[in-house]
Amino acid sequence: MSFADLEALGRKLESIEHAIAILSADEATNMPVGGGEKRAESVSFLHGLRHETATAPEIGDWIAKAESEDLSEEQQLALREFKRVYTNATCLPADFVRRKSQAEMRSEQLWRDLRAKNDWANFAPALEGVVALAREEAQMRADALGLAPYDALMEQFDPGNRVADVAPVLEKLKSFLIDFVPEALEAQARRHEARPPKTVKGPFAIEKQRELGLSMMQALGFDFTHGRLDVSHHPFCGGVPTDVRMTTRYRTDEFLTSLMGVLHETGHALYEQGLPKALSHMAVGQARGMAMHESQSLFVEQQLAHAPRFWEWAMPIVATHLGEGALASWDVEDVVAEVNKVERGYIRVDADEVTYPLHIILRFELEQALIGGTLEVTDVPEAWDAKMTEYLGLSTIDNPKDGPMQDVHWSAGLFGYFPSYTLGALIAAQQWQSIEKAMPNVLDQIAAGDFSGVNAWRAENIWQQASRYSTPDLLKRATGETLNPDIFIAHLKKRYG
Repeated sequence: MSFADLEALGRKLESIEHAIAILSADEATNMPVGGGEKRAESVSFLHGLRHETATAPEIGDWIAKAESEDLSEEQQLALREFKRVYTNATCLPADFVRRKSQAEMRSEQLWRDLRAKNDWANFAPALEGVVALAREEAQMRADALGLAPYDALMEQFDPGNRVADVAPVLEKLKSFLIDFVPEALEAQARRHEARPPKTVKGPFAIEKQRELGLSMMQALGFDFTHGRLDVSHHPFCGGVPTDVRMTTRYRTDEFLTSLMGVLHETGHALYEQGLPKALSHMAVGQARGMAMHESQSLFVEQQLAHAPRFWEWAMPIVATHLGEGALASWDVEDVVAEVNKVERGYIRVDADEVTYPLHIILRFELEQALIGGTLEVTDVPEAWDAKMTEYLGLSTIDNPKDGPMQDVHWSAGLFGYFPSYTLGALIAAQQWQSIEKAMPNVLDQIAAGDFSGVNAWRAENIWQQASRYSTPDLLKRATGETLNPDIFIAHLKKRYG
């Protein structure tokens, strides 16, 4: 009964993960400052317990025995995913994991202090240590998984994605965007000349913004019996599928930042709430990687909430909650122009839908070189500046805090993560194209505030499939083709050209 042993183990791990998730969400939203030290101890202990439990030596025997058992197709998929997760969890020695954790913690602490001071010189040695360990990790994972080193790192975030498949897609997108960004800016200037941008005047009461966000979440299909909305320093979607913890943050001078954050995180939440409940204790029943998760949030935020038909429905609801007077000078065309504003900028997290992929492609190219050993940390500022200048016409050579120091990811050892952001945007566009083909009147449904059709398609093709298939296979099953940059390019031309 080795498969039964794995299922029992899965339920035990699910309980530990549940505790970690809720304690972590509470720490970011409700925990008093004085609770931090003990909370860190508790969560650290649970992480250790989870790793111990998930990597126990007998698990390898259970997997081997289960492979010879008479299993259903569903059980075979579950076993395959369990084995993949176990192999990834056990291929790094414990002493290496400790060294890596210490180096990353020290690097993150330095980053928080030195980024504000624009001090690359004193930050670089700590990052060099993290990169050296990342190269070591990549090689160990490559050996265990039979992959190239950078592919082995990408595998941790998006199972099945490979540089050989991803790089040509991003290269094509880059070539298009370098020429298209100036065109989009020119088109925007012409629109602004014909219809000057308008601003809305606050203040917008936080409680009224909260009620607006809650009403939007409900309309989009969020289940409040299995989740809630709170406030945190940075918006996130955490918790567990049966108890999703979503957050946003508020400004009283404008409301769109908070609302778009709510819509983005609702996309993540709908995915979590839509996963197959009967498989929640097994890896096969959990979300399929970062790109697919990001595609669900960007589907709501960009494919839906940046579209004019969405705002035909949404504007009256905004006015109901925030007051007709506050929006008297704004109509659908004005808010659509605001949410679709294109602007060259230094900071990835502030970038718009058009320029954002170039920020990601820059990082994707540099971190491949860092892991491959063709780029050293000391040369990163110059390499970053050269690409930033070529792609977006902006120089960061004397401004590392807005260049290679702007993200925490490399400090935290997260190499192979960045591609997921833009792959998510491409996947979202590809899903939208499939939905439009399946439901030609989908835009009329959205303008009427009816999201049941888009949710039903995503539930059947994405949410309920969970981790049965690799990221590329899941996308092909859902949309009929592998990742196709032409779909996203066509979307950008239509919206911004």
